[in-house]
Amino acid sequence: MTTSTVNGRGAGSNPTNRFEKISYEIIEEEIDPSNRVVTQFFRDTSKSALAKNDSPDIGFTFDLNPYRGCEHGCIYCYARPSHEYLGFSAGLDFETKIMVKLEIHHLLEKEFQKKSWRPSTISLSGNTDCYQPIERKLQLTRKCLEVLLKYRNPVGMITKNALITRDIDLLSELAALHLVNTTITITTLDKELHRKMEPRTSSPETRLDTIELLAKAGIPVGVSLSPIIPGLNDIEIPAIIKRAHEHGATFAFYTMLRLPYAVKDLFVEWLQQQYPEKAEKVINRIKEVREGKLNNAEFGKRMTGSGEIADSIGQLFDVTCKKYGLNEQTHHLRKDLFVGKHKKQTEQMDLF
Repeated sequence: MTTSTVNGRGAGSNPTNRFEKISYEIIEEEIDPSNRVVTQFFRDTSKSALAKNDSPDIGFTFDLNPYRGCEHGCIYCYARPSHEYLGFSAGLDFETKIMVKLEIHHLLEKEFQKKSWRPSTISLSGNTDCYQPIERKLQLTRKCLEVLLKYRNPVGMITKNALITRDIDLLSELAALHLVNTTITITTLDKELHRKMEPRTSSPETRLDTIELLAKAGIPVGVSLSPIIPGLNDIEIPAIIKRAHEHGATFAFYTMLRLPYAVKDLFVEWLQQQYPEKAEKVINRIKEVREGKLNNAEFGKRMTGSGEIADSIGQLFDVTCKKYGLNEQTHHLRKDLFVGKHKKQTEQMDLF
């Protein structure tokens, strides 16, 4: 594994792919004039638009990912190991080698045209950020929203990028039909921590402004405090919820830091490089909410953690949400408006 600090990137290395029998060492990198690793984009020839989720602790069944990998480069991203299935690394490869599904909107329409399709809330997106920088040029997320609106299928959106405001016209139409919820993830209000931890995402203040713009347009919007990293950003929970509320957020949720497979080493490496004075404390706190390990994938525990510190974080979150009136409204998404060949539905609403 080659270790380095790369400007504008989250990961500083490319750990060995756990599926590969051999490893390799990077001996040369193509860099641009600003001394940053060049991002490469590859055509993704997937034949289906939707990934089906059967995890009991995730609130949606279908996931729509226009991209695989993510330019945002968030060091903690739980989706990094999915890049190993493509023969890439969970490290720098995840944020510099992006698979692009150029036909995804056509594939989505084919799904909706099937007689077997049952209207269901689709997550956009659960394994990437659908508004990462390349979306500004390719507009694949926007094309998918057009298909979702055409067929009146509900969608839940989550992003860290202010680019979502580009699509307020479509989101407003979906919201008028009770077909969309939007969530803006805010992990920190600290500019330095943001720059180091989420190098290519919109700034915290810009994300708050994004919440306000969505709310003023009548689009249901909430905030995700994900991930909560014990000893690093958990102290910010009250401030983030307060600011999000002031900008129009009506609901909130959080997940505890998850460090599956190679993400463990990547995160620890990053933590020791960027915050050497805090590293040991943070690592110990993580272990305290993960039953002595750095990760616990057990359903029922992986999203919230367990133990006294995890309980305290949950209580702080709940008390603060109650203080500012978040999560008092329920945002039901309609499924009975779907236009397609499906059989008669028994369920009329879906809560995302």
